Amino acid sequence: MSKDSLYQSILKKKSFLCVGLDTALDKMPQHLLSLEDPVFEFNKTIIDHTQDLVVAYKPNTAFYEALGPSGMISLQKTIEYIPDDILVIADAKRGDIGNTSKMYAQAFFSHYKADALTVAPYMGHDSVRPFLEFDNKWVIILGLTSNSGSQDFQHLSIQDGSSLHLEVIKKCAEYGTPDNTMFVIGATQAEHIRTIRQLVPDHFFLVPGVGAQGGSLEAVVSSGMNSSVGLLVNSSRGIIYASQDTDYGKAARVKAENLQREMAYYLKEAGHLT
Repeated sequence: MSKDSLYQSILKKKSFLCVGLDTALDKMPQHLLSLEDPVFEFNKTIIDHTQDLVVAYKPNTAFYEALGPSGMISLQKTIEYIPDDILVIADAKRGDIGNTSKMYAQAFFSHYKADALTVAPYMGHDSVRPFLEFDNKWVIILGLTSNSGSQDFQHLSIQDGSSLHLEVIKKCAEYGTPDNTMFVIGATQAEHIRTIRQLVPDHFFLVPGVGAQGGSLEAVVSSGMNSSVGLLVNSSRGIIYASQDTDYGKAARVKAENLQREMAYYLKEAGHLT
């Protein structure tokens, strides 16, 4: 999916919502556990009830890998079920020496057919660039994450008064372009988003942390929205686990609708919608 196609999808749905499919057997409605593939059935229902409200789904691959081969089958079935006009982000956070990164890229882009993949940049350019060799795919680089442990390294000051995460983002922006590279910027780090946006004005940000983690959508929008919106705001647990009963699909839709309506308001306020 191109950057323009993503923007047009945002305008059509009046939404920049990404739903994280962090599907865990112990958190889903227990009546599903008797089914042959409860993970896929859960995901299918969430997708059926929210696909007109979202522009991206983000399966976190750890939840599927933890189940062994059957979990990876559930992941593949889920990706295949997602409509073609919705961005599929494999949240795998891969990154290794060049030849290994190439195999990771082949796995998720060629085999599983994901549109985008989250990548850890710690090992530098030769661990990131193999992912950028695939046409019409997105590499989403960890920039400033929403977890409390981000303070350990990402905010370290360096000699020129900058912070480590800013130098990582600036350097990684040189690897690709705004047409194939995004950055993960946590919603709980909203006070830093404006500075990062000035550094990379044209890139999309994948923003986790709104909802269950307490991030503010208003703060993210005021600091990070650009001329092509430039935001994919993710909510996982706050949507998919809205109910533990048989109405979980409808409950997820209600939560997604609430976010979508708020997003439509901000899109209109920013002049993206008339």
